[in-house]
Amino acid sequence: MTAPLRIANCSGFYGDRLAAAREMVEDGPIDVLTGDWLAELTMLILFKDRFKNPDGGFAKTFVRQMEQVMGTCLERGIKVVANAGGLNPAGCARAVETVAAALGLSPRIAHVTGDDVLPRLGDLGQLTNLDTGEPLGDRTVLTANAYLGGWGIVDALDRGADIVVTGRTTDAAIVMAPAAHHHRWARDDWDALAGALVAGHVIECGTQATGGNYAFFGEIPNLIHPGFPIAEIAADGSSVITKHESHTGAVTIGTVTAQLLYEIGSSAYLNPDVTARFDSIALTGEGKDRVRITGVKGEAPPLTSKVCLNLAGATKATYSFLLVGLDPEKKADLLVDGLFAALPGGRDYFDSVEIDLVRSDQEDPARNETAISQLRISLKDKDADKFGRALTGAITELALASYPGFFGGPSSSQAYGIYWPALMDSSLLTHEVTVGDEVVSVAPTLVDATTADVPAVARAAVPGGPVRKAPLGLVAGARSGDKGGNANLGVWVRTDEEYAWLEELLTVAKLKQLMPEAGRVERFELPNIRSLNFVLHGLLGEGVASSTRLDPQAKSLGEYLRAKHVEIPEAFL
Repeated sequence: MTAPLRIANCSGFYGDRLAAAREMVEDGPIDVLTGDWLAELTMLILFKDRFKNPDGGFAKTFVRQMEQVMGTCLERGIKVVANAGGLNPAGCARAVETVAAALGLSPRIAHVTGDDVLPRLGDLGQLTNLDTGEPLGDRTVLTANAYLGGWGIVDALDRGADIVVTGRTTDAAIVMAPAAHHHRWARDDWDALAGALVAGHVIECGTQATGGNYAFFGEIPNLIHPGFPIAEIAADGSSVITKHESHTGAVTIGTVTAQLLYEIGSSAYLNPDVTARFDSIALTGEGKDRVRITGVKGEAPPLTSKVCLNLAGATKATYSFLLVGLDPEKKADLLVDGLFAALPGGRDYFDSVEIDLVRSDQEDPARNETAISQLRISLKDKDADKFGRALTGAITELALASYPGFFGGPSSSQAYGIYWPALMDSSLLTHEVTVGDEVVSVAPTLVDATTADVPAVARAAVPGGPVRKAPLGLVAGARSGDKGGNANLGVWVRTDEEYAWLEELLTVAKLKQLMPEAGRVERFELPNIRSLNFVLHGLLGEGVASSTRLDPQAKSLGEYLRAKHVEIPEAFL
């Protein structure tokens, strides 16, 4: 049996810690260096970059990191797999080759394409919005990229590639593929592949697995500069999540659970190579900074693949006015009425108007700053000229003619894109793998559905005794994030008794009571990791780029919920 493969992460998003690659390569033993640079919003950012420069469209920070570590990776036999290619994997590979030549190095560099389906949208059928059911119609599409799996990466590694650059692969594919290559897994080794998928999902977001953004952050020692995570993936797909011993932060059952809940939907986690059953995951601690993941069951992947489209949107701007002291509602009404009275057509001047009064003022305030509420007026329109002099002049002229204590106002407008998730027939996709001068086509996995045998989890009894109203976060952790126009909110506790209470308490109805803005909500139970996952449909509108929420990526949603007061058994407090 082959030894476990030690796979490190060095990036959770485009813009993550530049020094992370060097830290992971130089501060301890690893076999593979991976990093995730892509999100739905990133594809729009890279579109703008390539629009300015046709040779761009990839993550330039990855190229800089390769300059730092390439020589050491080649010397130690460390493979590199990254989705930093974005919209231009070939251009990214060329940039890395240029760096290698300047360093006097000769790595074997491969790149994987096939995800860009923009040139053949007309052959894909009607791309209906996965969340809203709307047909795409004649909307202007800026980017269209299918989520590829890992078998193209496996082919590149099989042919001796030292560095593999991809476009829009799934976040976990860059971890699954090196494990499949190393352990020689077959395409239908569902459980092993699912185990690697889970490990990849845990480490793909960098330091979120080692204490970053952790609900109980006070329990993490020295969180100033936490190390990035490592997955030791065994031949059966089980894994140990850990970090370099010299790095700070921590790997605990809690930090791993939190990351498992990040940006997921149902208990069946879909991927182009396998469906991982998150309701089968078992976590056990193996000493300091080591958490073992076992028991993961896998099923065949769906016959459809997700496609991320970015559409041309419009122009938006949010103007904030600060209201101080008494009568904030009346002050807000006066400002709003005065502003739209000065615009031709009033509120109908813009395609979309959203008005939100955020009450953060305190009664009998101790400081000027604690007497403030915020009025947010968010505007959208296809005509960018409407955000010019007519609007800014109307705001400026209210400065001495509106509510007492007037201040705030002018903001810059910006064009935004619309996120459009859809499904396409996976048989229409191929992975185009370029190694040197050779290009090979690798087909996706296309098999009939299979069903895994997931063991049931026994529930503990809900404890009796007195209860006390207190913040939910005293007992429960949470993590949240964006899923296109939707948001996900994962909530977990630490004991079986706490889970029995949480499962009974936090129904969909209760969540909507605590979060009136939630809209349509689905709940999924994961008793095996004492967790609930909620999907809040439509909370982010047409995606992160177009959202006018103060937190457009829903990163703070979990902490908002944890601040809510509920009745908690005193035994837990």
